[in-house]
Amino acid sequence: MVVAVGLAWGAHRLAFTFLGRLAERRGLLLHALVARTRGPSRLALMIVALAVAAEVSPLPASSRPWIRNALEIGFIALLGWITLSALHVLTVVYSRRFETGQADSVDARRHLTQVRILERTGAAFILVLTAAAALMTFPAVRQYGISLLASAGAAGIIAGLALQPLLTNLIAGIQIALTQPIRLDDAVVVNGEWGIIEEIGATYVVVRAWDLRRLILPLSYFIQQPFQNWTRQDPALIGVVLFYVDYTAPVEAMREQLTAIAKASPRWNGNAVALQVTDLSERTMQVRALVSAKDAGSIWDLRCEVREKMIAFLRERYPDALPRNRLTVADADGAWRDEGDRRAGAISH
Repeated sequence: MVVAVGLAWGAHRLAFTFLGRLAERRGLLLHALVARTRGPSRLALMIVALAVAAEVSPLPASSRPWIRNALEIGFIALLGWITLSALHVLTVVYSRRFETGQADSVDARRHLTQVRILERTGAAFILVLTAAAALMTFPAVRQYGISLLASAGAAGIIAGLALQPLLTNLIAGIQIALTQPIRLDDAVVVNGEWGIIEEIGATYVVVRAWDLRRLILPLSYFIQQPFQNWTRQDPALIGVVLFYVDYTAPVEAMREQLTAIAKASPRWNGNAVALQVTDLSERTMQVRALVSAKDAGSIWDLRCEVREKMIAFLRERYPDALPRNRLTVADADGAWRDEGDRRAGAISH
């Protein structure tokens, strides 16, 4: 049996050395296929070699059932391994048709999200089925499992309650793959935190926050709880910048300056730019500036740029337009006049 395993290992190594050299000249896909099938094919050759050796070896009859059982478990593990490898290869081949990282990659992200969630869900089911099939090769375990399923007693209820979170997230993963409330690289706001969908696992989602922290959330959260998705249909966004200025502020000049700032910025996508007076208080008026950009990161930087340049513009050109405290004082002759932004010494005088 040792000689049979050695011969199988040597034959496998020679064959895959030749296939590896051939794959290097044929392309990346064949190279990946050879790499993924190296382990399962080695295990398959060894199982076949052990099965043949067990038949011709002068083994006692008492040891043959144990060897047969070990070979059955190895064959079941081989089937599970081959199925996982085939699932991964199909996922890679399908995913290579799409590219992400572009502004118009919504369709690509939708397909990649579906295939990755379905791959990991399928891999979880394959592992569970493989482990169950391997355990069922033992008569004691098989009888216990059959009686447990038939009786549906307290142990079954406890197991069902214990597996409820896992099953809930697995089913939520299938729902997310079909309905697409989130996709890879989506910009979302979850629990007041802005971030990017970095990874969608079989039972959890990883959200990368703007400061590189990672938020780990169960899949069921995105089915049961409200959240914001900033890139659901289109990654382009409109940003809002609020200014609180004096009533004497030149709104038309601010509008022209906003347009000039937007046109000069490489972050502006050319879709929207506007400035309006949206509210009034007893001391200031609220001016709202709207600008658009291609994605969430660009709109954040563009909003900061608009704030900095607009405040600099007002401070240099129209300093009286900044918020002021107004006082009404009387002259020596009793006449009233309005004073704005007077210094403490002048006011006391």
